[in-house]
Amino acid sequence: MTFPLPDSVDALKDMIGREITSLRAAVRRHAERPLGGSSGGEPASPLQSLAVLPASAETDGAAAPCLCGVHEPGGSGFCSVLAAIPASAVLLEPVQDDSGAVRDFRIVAGNRVRSADWLEPPDHQVGQRFLEARPGAASSGLLAALTDVVDTGKPLDGLVVDYTEQRLGRIHRAPLLYSAARCGGQVLATWQPVQTQAELLTIDAQFLASMGWGHWDLLSGKITWSEGLSRIFHADVRMPWTLEQLCDALLPDDLTALAEFLSSVLAGEEPAWTRIRFLVLGELRTLDLLGRPVTGTDGRAWAVNLVARDLTPQIRSRRRLAETERESDRLRRQTEAERRVADALREALLPTHSEALAAVGLTVAASYRPAEPDAAVGGDWYKCRLLPDGRVLVAIGDASGHGLDAVARMAQQRHAMAGLAQTGASAGAITTWLNELVCSDPAGQTATVVVGHLDEDKVLHWADAGHPAPLLLRGADVEPLTTDQRGPLLGALPGYAYGTASTRLRPGDLLVLYTDGMVERRGEDVTDGIKRLARAAAAAPRDPQALIDALLVDPEFAGHEDDACVLAIRVD
Repeated sequence: MTFPLPDSVDALKDMIGREITSLRAAVRRHAERPLGGSSGGEPASPLQSLAVLPASAETDGAAAPCLCGVHEPGGSGFCSVLAAIPASAVLLEPVQDDSGAVRDFRIVAGNRVRSADWLEPPDHQVGQRFLEARPGAASSGLLAALTDVVDTGKPLDGLVVDYTEQRLGRIHRAPLLYSAARCGGQVLATWQPVQTQAELLTIDAQFLASMGWGHWDLLSGKITWSEGLSRIFHADVRMPWTLEQLCDALLPDDLTALAEFLSSVLAGEEPAWTRIRFLVLGELRTLDLLGRPVTGTDGRAWAVNLVARDLTPQIRSRRRLAETERESDRLRRQTEAERRVADALREALLPTHSEALAAVGLTVAASYRPAEPDAAVGGDWYKCRLLPDGRVLVAIGDASGHGLDAVARMAQQRHAMAGLAQTGASAGAITTWLNELVCSDPAGQTATVVVGHLDEDKVLHWADAGHPAPLLLRGADVEPLTTDQRGPLLGALPGYAYGTASTRLRPGDLLVLYTDGMVERRGEDVTDGIKRLARAAAAAPRDPQALIDALLVDPEFAGHEDDACVLAIRVD
């Protein structure tokens, strides 16, 4: 049978309702047909059929003895039905004290069904006191519940007992479901595991595999869901959804797919498979559905079995992975763009020395090494150029931070210093003005700098704002330049006036200016780093470029933790 595909959820629900109504009507018509062995046109009544059972069912007319062994033949024999009960069952006789209060029970009869492999079957305990056979009954509240059945006559329906018992030195526990009812002066009690080991393993398997199953009996309307399916749809296992309620949770875009799927199952085709998305408590869940009809002899589906696998966790993981890959790709593109910008800035801001310096008797070399391999430039900078008035501007600085923000501050400070140097002001005045510039920066960052001029007599006039003093290599000696004019970091003290120190250089002297990345190490005093750099410089060639190359390949300096900049100037 085929169905026209609906174009709305309501139409899909109507299709399901029509099919169920049609199925039930057909079954009713079949059930109302006259039985072949009955007389007349009326169907045989079930009561009439029972009435004509032969008397041989009473075992040749003799009364069967009761299975409990205490009732006389011909008595009620009620306990003889225990063998037909599929759960553990006993017939209990109250044991009362002198006041008539129930203190215990005696097991009159029992069947052979074990509720747990460590519990004896009830028929092996006939004649025993109940507390002797079930010592955990008092602490678990079971004895009190059975006593209440005797006192009130009210049946005990589905009491869950966490039954614990010690046997042969080992503690056993099992959750048991008890029911009981009064039979005359006795009590019939039954119990069974709340869940068998196989059921527990099935629940675990459903949880681990994110799976569940459901059974819809289209004739009776009874619906059974597994724990797994209830977990997927966040529904109570005792209140499973109808097929129509499943349609209400459907994502509208998947209407056609679910309609085709249910049409195939209701038409008796198997197996049917599809992938459907549902909105469950505002969360989108994606399920793989496998459907199989349960058909009668007429070929019509009278029940539907569905197995669902929840793909939501995998899809969510794939979505997060895709988002991570997109974010990584974005960051990679951003890093490449920053590197290109930094490369251009480095070429513009940190050029190699000019041939004009050689004309005034100076040999100059410089190098910049970022701490991060992916960064082309950071906050360190240098400047060495011939000014129009014949002096040589010498400067090195360090703007705090890394990345493009530090590059921006470095560029601002370097260009400001170069502009101020054109005024002919002293090194101290230039540094004072530069401090005011940094103090006015809303970012609140600091910086260090050494600014100096070499005049025609090769006298270095320099100012220091929190920066390591340059090293002077003269003959075999290597010492930092000394000054009593060293001032604080740029940006630390607004209005501070920096002084200018003077140092006369001689032919052959080599001046090495550097940033703190060359001398600072975590957990070490910076003076130790300066001494280490001085020793390495003393052992290096006196050619500026060769000296810088030797320092940068030295293991003591190759693994610097911060950006490092070196400027070497030799007086020829």
